[in-house]
Amino acid sequence: MKSWQTKEELTDLLCTLVNHQSITGSTAEIALPEYIHHLLAQKEYFQKHDHHLKLHPLDDGRRLLTALVKQGNKKETVILLSHFDVVGVDDYGSLQNLAFHPRELTREMEKIKEQLPDDVQKDIENGEWLFGRGSMDMKAGLSLHLSLVEQAIDDEFDGNVLLVTVPDEEVNSQGMLTALPVLNQLKEEEDLIYQACLNGEPSFSKYPGDPSNYVYAGSIGKVLPGFYCYGKESHVGEPFAGVNPNLMVSFLAQQLELNEAFIEKIGDEVTPPPVSLMQRDLKQEYSVQTPNAAISMYNVLYLKQTFDELNEKLLTSTKKAAREIELYVNEKANNYATIATDFTMPAVNVSVMMYEELYTEAVKRHGEDEVVRRQHLLVSQREQGDRDFSTLLVQDLASMCKDLAPLIVLFYSPPFYPAVSSYEDPYVKDVVEHVKSYALSEHNEELTIAEFFTGLSDLSFVGPVASKSKLSQLTVNMPLQNNGFTFPEDIMEELTMPVLNIGPFGKAPHQWTERLELGYSFERLPHILTEAIHRLLIPKG
Repeated sequence: MKSWQTKEELTDLLCTLVNHQSITGSTAEIALPEYIHHLLAQKEYFQKHDHHLKLHPLDDGRRLLTALVKQGNKKETVILLSHFDVVGVDDYGSLQNLAFHPRELTREMEKIKEQLPDDVQKDIENGEWLFGRGSMDMKAGLSLHLSLVEQAIDDEFDGNVLLVTVPDEEVNSQGMLTALPVLNQLKEEEDLIYQACLNGEPSFSKYPGDPSNYVYAGSIGKVLPGFYCYGKESHVGEPFAGVNPNLMVSFLAQQLELNEAFIEKIGDEVTPPPVSLMQRDLKQEYSVQTPNAAISMYNVLYLKQTFDELNEKLLTSTKKAAREIELYVNEKANNYATIATDFTMPAVNVSVMMYEELYTEAVKRHGEDEVVRRQHLLVSQREQGDRDFSTLLVQDLASMCKDLAPLIVLFYSPPFYPAVSSYEDPYVKDVVEHVKSYALSEHNEELTIAEFFTGLSDLSFVGPVASKSKLSQLTVNMPLQNNGFTFPEDIMEELTMPVLNIGPFGKAPHQWTERLELGYSFERLPHILTEAIHRLLIPKG
């Protein structure tokens, strides 16, 4: 018996999923896949084939879920990919307690409508919008995929459907990274051919008021460069005896924040410029000694640039910042000398190195055994998250080469999302054109085709890499690589498959006005998705 097919049934399912407060890292993030397992385990198919419904553990105890519906001896399989974790709700303010209660929150939004932005007021008046954390991103997509699983159980498709829903997409994508070997194992054990991976992330507006429903044939890439600024500490009474790393990161910010040199345009797709996600000194307590180190990290999005091109731009900006720091400090010292006439100071020189170069220098001075021993010790005592631990590994190397200060070290930290694209794949082109034609003729819906989903997604780990780069060009400057973290290059290459993203329509992801449009999302889109899977399951060649 089907339970998740009509607009009303899908809305009820969505509300139930949103009720689970599955913020990344919370206990509810552990509970939700167990609940989804419970829902699917009630289906007769999974009672007969219970080995096709599984929870798979991550290293930290969280779990991802797979649900395979097989049609006899068919090999062709479409993966339905989603994530069930959501971002936090502090931004809801006084409405925080309603953030996970969509119907109640929507009614409250109606009551305070006059206090809300004009576009939100219009949507409330429309009556087809449901508010709540995760309503758009992306429990609506998960709800639709569960509906498709029901259809597969009812023999709707001439092929197999594999539901994969994961935690941690909003932070480190550890759920998807854990899913890769699971997918590989299922492929071998069940003799599957992965035709494509269909993601259900929602359409992202390209501009305010954008009404388009997008179909994406790829996903944008992201690197997270870190800049370890190793200064020289001093007493506040002798500021020119050192170089303050807080000053150093401020010059880096001027070179990197919103730098148009990093903007990339492919067709109609334009990446936003870099923005800082972290900037602070590493001093643990207050004193009148200046800090000796600071860290900053930047979100850098890309489409088809190579890692060498990105790294060269980052190095160029870093070296320019280093020259600006030198000029500024030397100028201020000269100005001070005109007042304190007995004051002298040697010129400041700021060095710039890649992590790989710093590692090589530390090995040259202390031997590889000692460097590896220290890193293994840090790994064994690790309590920090990926970003902070990456910084600690760089900091330890720098401490072995203190005389190099003042120094800026460029390195990379997880998460890293390769840009992927199936836009030029003839198989994907056929599916996209067919779905677009079907949506217009049968549902009067004009779908817009875009090459890249710009909100970041787990498709990055299974799709064809869009740029002509080797991942090793990046991982060689990633301190965490082989230090408690390994980026799975080999299995990603082995699993590479065509990718598509067809998801619901909503607005304001990660904002307190996050909301889902119900008419398209739960009335017409389900039919469009069904047609897409029919087309995707046609054997290739």
